[in-house]
Amino acid sequence: MVIHPARQIWTTLEPVHDVVYFGAGVKEAGVGIGLRGYWQTYFAFRAAPLGAVTPATVQAAFAGFHPDMVRRALPEAWERANPQRCLDARLALATGLLRGLGAAVADCARAVELLAPARSAADATGRVLFAANAALPLPADPVAALWQLATALREHRGDGHVAALVTRGLTGWQALVMQVAAGKVPESVLRPARGVSETEWSDTVDELRARGLIEGEPLAPVLTGSGAELLARVEADTDEAAWTGALAVLSADAVAELTTSLAPLVRSAREGMVAPVQRIASGER
Repeated sequence: MVIHPARQIWTTLEPVHDVVYFGAGVKEAGVGIGLRGYWQTYFAFRAAPLGAVTPATVQAAFAGFHPDMVRRALPEAWERANPQRCLDARLALATGLLRGLGAAVADCARAVELLAPARSAADATGRVLFAANAALPLPADPVAALWQLATALREHRGDGHVAALVTRGLTGWQALVMQVAAGKVPESVLRPARGVSETEWSDTVDELRARGLIEGEPLAPVLTGSGAELLARVEADTDEAAWTGALAVLSADAVAELTTSLAPLVRSAREGMVAPVQRIASGER
């Protein structure tokens, strides 16, 4: 099976980016600059490139989170730690975690050399999170620079994914249900992680069932043939938008080199992250 090069790059960069949210000590890093708990740290760290934005802005840009969940974090977070402090803290945290996971400076420097042209060439149209992250200065430290580039390009893909969902007529919550129905994430993890109640979840399942996209019980939905086809189109649209919108400047050799050289770090990052299910089970806030 041929894997789209944009997806190959995503599977490499996503774990590198994710250490800032699922690595050890994330909550402590936020609390250390005055933030309150894990979720306030998550929203403040991720939204910081946008400035001291409103909950409504974050809800629209992030897609899929319950408005009440966002409002519990913002704008209080900005009163506790301004966006620049959050930017500094998240970069220091991510860089330290990647170094602890064995990031090799030479490999990171080469990855930065390969990825920097993609960030420079990327189309920022409609990609708010990408544009904000891409505007940040690239650190001189190769490990920190790799994380910053991975983050900008990850958000570029994420912005494109949200656009693909909207184009195909799916809301953020409907997209969550579709992921569960596809067997990618358990409902017991994804629904509470986005702050959606069982009643709201059930109502969303009914919306998708009425469109013939899923079947089964609300807590164990299953994709229909039409649902699987629609989800495949969304993923294909996301890959293509990531490629034509940024990553196409990379040659096939560059893609192969990037994914191969960073493979040991990616494995370590995946193994070293605290899964969302563990955070939920522990009641981390």
